[in-house]
Amino acid sequence: MPPSTLTDTQPTNPDAGWRHPRRGNSLSEVYASIKVPPANASFWRKLMAFWGPGLLVAVGYMDPGNWATDLAGGARYGYTLLSVVLISNLFAMLLQHLAAKLGIVTGRDLAQACRDHYSRPISLMLWVLCEIAIAACDLAEVIGSAIALNLLFGLPIAWGVVLTTLDVLVVLFFQNKGFRIIESIVAGLIVLIFGCFLYEIIASHPDWLALSKGLVPRLEVVTNPQMLYVAIGILGATVMPHNLYLHSSIVQTRAFPQDEPGKRSAIKFATIDSTLALFLAFFVNAAILVTAAAAFHGKGHNDVADIADAHKLLTPVLGAGAASAVFAIALLASGQNSTLTGTLAGQIVMEGFLDLKLKPWLRRLITRLIAVVPALVVAIVYGEKGTGQLLVLSQVILSFQLSFAVVPLVLFTGSRAKMGVFANRPVVQAIAWVVTGIIICLNVFLLWQTFAE
Repeated sequence: MPPSTLTDTQPTNPDAGWRHPRRGNSLSEVYASIKVPPANASFWRKLMAFWGPGLLVAVGYMDPGNWATDLAGGARYGYTLLSVVLISNLFAMLLQHLAAKLGIVTGRDLAQACRDHYSRPISLMLWVLCEIAIAACDLAEVIGSAIALNLLFGLPIAWGVVLTTLDVLVVLFFQNKGFRIIESIVAGLIVLIFGCFLYEIIASHPDWLALSKGLVPRLEVVTNPQMLYVAIGILGATVMPHNLYLHSSIVQTRAFPQDEPGKRSAIKFATIDSTLALFLAFFVNAAILVTAAAAFHGKGHNDVADIADAHKLLTPVLGAGAASAVFAIALLASGQNSTLTGTLAGQIVMEGFLDLKLKPWLRRLITRLIAVVPALVVAIVYGEKGTGQLLVLSQVILSFQLSFAVVPLVLFTGSRAKMGVFANRPVVQAIAWVVTGIIICLNVFLLWQTFAE
């Protein structure tokens, strides 16, 4: 049936509008492996069935790569850039909603959708860019975990980098236990991170009036070049490209009915799941900035932007004995949590773009080595300062790749030929393009500023 004849009561043709026929399910080993209650079940039963993928997505918004930008924003400018953290998370909520909708409606993840829509050369280019972004993200996780091990146990950064390669065994063990196990582990680590920063906020005694004013956007953020640079860094570190691929796949682990009502219900609960989870991510990012603002801004430590420096100063500045240790524990939990989602994202991207399946241990080992080798070389040659700079570089790489994930996502979800009655409404599509334009412009500016220095 031609797309123009679709009505609001007709289900979407799953292969309409795509260049190639359907070829395999995303994450086939866990596809539709989690049962969903019947249509007449209560709201809460349905929500609990869909609860989980949003937590995995939220991990990417609180990984170690975000910490440096949040610390710099709070130490230099107090609570002013809290509004940027809030806006970044609102952007993320919209984009993750679109990613979930794409996976639910079409039965394809974003990587598969790109492979089906674009020519082979373009698909391969997008795949290479995405692999670079995932390696950059994994690099941030490796460095973040190594720094945390150094802060907690005095383990040299180089040895910490080597030790993080062993987590491949942990990931593989839990992957074989079922997808709900992975979701539960992620949830537990998020609760730990949340609890750590709740303690940090209480211990730092923030100015609550100034904090509330910081949630309101100010013109100064745009007119002050130095502040704008940090603000763009926060945006670039918050919205992660690999999360769009990840979310469009893992929502398909739910066995929802493949008809229009079933898909509408799945979109509804998947959106609630991801939105609530991203509120948790907003709290963590905001808490890092608030802690830095309360502990360092205006107290002679405005230049603190390094994770290790923040750790050293928290206890003496705040006078809270556990502040530094709790900070490091949260960093370690953040790094380890991100390795779980990084594993899945790497598998989704390779299988989606190339239609190629590797054994999980081999895929994980390849991704980890790509991140470990440069981190280990820098740690040995340049030490702790060098790894901090490498952490910033990883976020620049992620910023560059983001546009190549967002543009196809908005195009696909706005296409009636591909999405049928589930295509974005004109208002949603307009907002999505505005958000996309802002992200592209700001990231281009960030890249120019970074390499012009």
